[in-house]
Amino acid sequence: MQIHTVDYHTGGEPFRIVTAGTPDIPGGTVLERREAARAPQIDAVRRLLCHEPRGHADMYGCFLVPPDDDGAHLGVLFWHKDGYSTACGHGTIALGVHAADTGLVATAPDGETDVVVDVPSGRVTARVRRSAGRVEAVTFRNVPSYVLARDVELGPLAAAAGPASSVPGLPGLAGVTADVSYGGAIYASVPAAAFGLAAAPEHLTALIALGRAVKAALAGHPAARHPEDERLSGIYGVIFYDELGPGHQRNVTVFADGEVDRSPCGSGTAARLALLHADGFTGTLVHDGVVGASFRARVAEETEAGVIPEIEGMAYRTGEHRFTLDPRDPLGTGFTLR
Repeated sequence: MQIHTVDYHTGGEPFRIVTAGTPDIPGGTVLERREAARAPQIDAVRRLLCHEPRGHADMYGCFLVPPDDDGAHLGVLFWHKDGYSTACGHGTIALGVHAADTGLVATAPDGETDVVVDVPSGRVTARVRRSAGRVEAVTFRNVPSYVLARDVELGPLAAAAGPASSVPGLPGLAGVTADVSYGGAIYASVPAAAFGLAAAPEHLTALIALGRAVKAALAGHPAARHPEDERLSGIYGVIFYDELGPGHQRNVTVFADGEVDRSPCGSGTAARLALLHADGFTGTLVHDGVVGASFRARVAEETEAGVIPEIEGMAYRTGEHRFTLDPRDPLGTGFTLR
C-alpha cells in the first residue's frame, strides 16, 4: 500500500488530501460513495492515514471523488479517525486553496473564482480570492442551514441515557439546555458558562468529556434526525461557545468521538449562524477557534430551505507525504489511544 497526500491546515485544524492510492469508491453520488467507503479495503486507507503512527486522534482529511454531475468541479468524502462526516467547512476552504495552487481548477491570478464541490450534504462553493497569483482568502458558501430545536433540556435525557452521559468529577447536565441546528451536519450548541467553563485550551479535557455526554444524551432525540435524509442524521458535534461581544464568539467544537476542532469549525459556524439569524442577528459573526484563528461569517441569502451562510477563512499547505504500509508490520493500519 502506498498513499500520496498533500496536507493543509485551516485555522490550525489539519486537512489531509489524498492525491493517489485510493481504491475506486463506487456510487452514483457522493452520498452513495460515503456509504461505499465503509468497505474494509477502502476504509483501511482512512485508518492508515488517521490512526497513529501516521496520524493522531484529531486527524482529518478526505478522498477526492467524481462530482455528482458536471455542475461541480469535484466531489469529496470527508473523514476522521471514527469514520466519515457529512460536511466540513475547514476542509472546503483547504480544497479551494489546493484547487487554485495545483491548477486542479483554473483560477484567475487576480480576483475571485468559484470552486464548486459536491459533499455528502449537498453542493457547496469555495470562492477563492487571489492577488498577484497568490490565494489571500477563501469564502465557503454552504448548504441551507437552519434551526432544528431550541432549549432542549439535557438533564432528563441524560438520566435516560444512563452511564453514557455521566461525567465523573464534572458538573452534570441537569438544568442545562442545548440548541440544535444544521449546517451540513447536526450540532448541539451549549454556552461553556453553563458548566462554569470557558471555550479555552485549559478546559479542553473537561469539554471533551462533556461533549461526549451531551452527544450521548441527545442520541435518541427527534432533533438529532435530519428532516429529509436519515443518512445525514445524528448529532455530529457539540459546540461550546463564549460570548465575547456583539457579533463576536469563541468556540470549542467537540465532534465525532471526542475529537476537537482546532479551527472555529466551518459547518459548525454555519449552524451557529442559523441560530443567531433566527434571533435577529444580521451582521458579520467573528467566530474564534480554540487556537486563536477566526472565521468571518454572514448570511448571504435567505431561502425556504434555510439561510445560506458564507464563511471566510484561509488554509496553508503544511507538507506532502508518501505513506506506505509494510506487510510485515504487526500494527497494520495503526491504532488510537483515545
